[in-house]
Parts: sequence; C-alpha cells; structure tokens
Amino acid sequence: MPTRLADGVWALDLGLFPPIASNAYLAEDGETTLVDTGLPVNPSRLLAEIREVGYEPADLDRVLLTHYDLDHTGGMRRLRAEGFAGEVHVGREDVALMDGEWSPSPFHPKGLFHLAVRPLFDIQGVEAVGDGDRIGGFEAFHTPGHNPGHTVFVHEGLDAAFLGDLVWEEDGELTPPFWLDSYDMHALRESIRSFARRAPPFDVACMGHGTPLAEGGDEALRRLVARL
Repeated sequence: MPTRLADGVWALDLGLFPPIASNAYLAEDGETTLVDTGLPVNPSRLLAEIREVGYEPADLDRVLLTHYDLDHTGGMRRLRAEGFAGEVHVGREDVALMDGEWSPSPFHPKGLFHLAVRPLFDIQGVEAVGDGDRIGGFEAFHTPGHNPGHTVFVHEGLDAAFLGDLVWEEDGELTPPFWLDSYDMHALRESIRSFARRAPPFDVACMGHGTPLAEGGDEALRRLVARL
C-alpha cells in the first residue's frame, strides 16, 4: 500500500524483501512524476500502487531514473505498454552505459553484469540529464560512484530528495551501498560529501533501499558524512 511521506510525496510498496526490494516514489506538484520503477518482476505491483494513489500510467508526466540498474529501471516496458507516454530522464553517463557508447570493464563484477543485461533490458527514448539540470520542479545532482551516471533529484518545493542508491537506510540511519554493488567506493563517498555540501536542506529522504525518512533527512545525511 502506498505511504504518504509528505504533501505530494508517496512511497510505493513494490512488495519484495530486503536486500532485493527497491523503492519507487510518486511526486505531485501540479505535475506527476514517478521516480524509479523497480525490478522487471515488479510492474504489476508498481501499477497497482500508482492506481492506489489515484493515477493511471498515462497520467504520469515523467519518469526520473536515478541510475541504470534493473531494480530501478525494470518497470519501464510495462509502464509504456500500459499507456505511459511522458518523458524519461537518466543521468548522461548512464545513458552512455545503456546505449553502449561506454562499456565498463568485464573484470568488475558490476561491469560484467551490465555488459550481460543491457542488450536484454534497453530503455528507448530517454533524455540525458547532467549536474544542475532542472526538470520541472526537480534539480539534478550528478553523484557518481554507485554508477557513473547516478543522479539524485531534489525538489525544494516538496522538501524532498530522491536519493536512489547514493545511500541506503539501515536501522534509521543512512549508509553507503554495499561495495560489490558499486563501481567506485571512493567516488561514491566523495559524491555523498559533495551532495551534502551542495544540496539545499530537505526533510524527506527517499532512498532506493530501506525505509524512507519522512523527516530529518538532511540531518541524517550529515551524520553519515561525519562517519565517512
């Protein structure tokens, strides 16, 4: 069942269990934005959650994908098949990863995985975004490390940050993702520090894994930075 985190911010329950489960979010600000789409096995639940909030896929104005991983992009085909025709935005470097313009090393475990799955799970018609770009009420922050094009989207009007896999939640605190699931842990830690310096304050922290924080998100991020 969807959880209302704040006015205009909904967490969608995709129905799996940690560490497999990932989160998707719906944001309403006069336009309707879906952030991330879960695994390829999640679309039926994703659609049910969107409809529970009161929308059909065709009502969505855009999808923001924090990065190209199957647990964040896997619902795109079904969304389009169900009538979604809006914009899809992905970080520029991850568009290059998806399209084959950049290829990771096959000797990196995540690189090998991406090389294997990208011919099978491509996403058509995406728009690349870079650091500082604005999409509707959202500002994009390039935060590489987990993926080369990982992007956080902050909506000041909703007082919310959609963090993807920049951080995870564990026991009420934020933590960096597991090293095996990230390309460059040094870059990831620097991205966490840089985002904390540059981003406007936010209350609602919407991360890809774990329980989202309905309040105190900015403070939780700064506590993590102090521990890095």
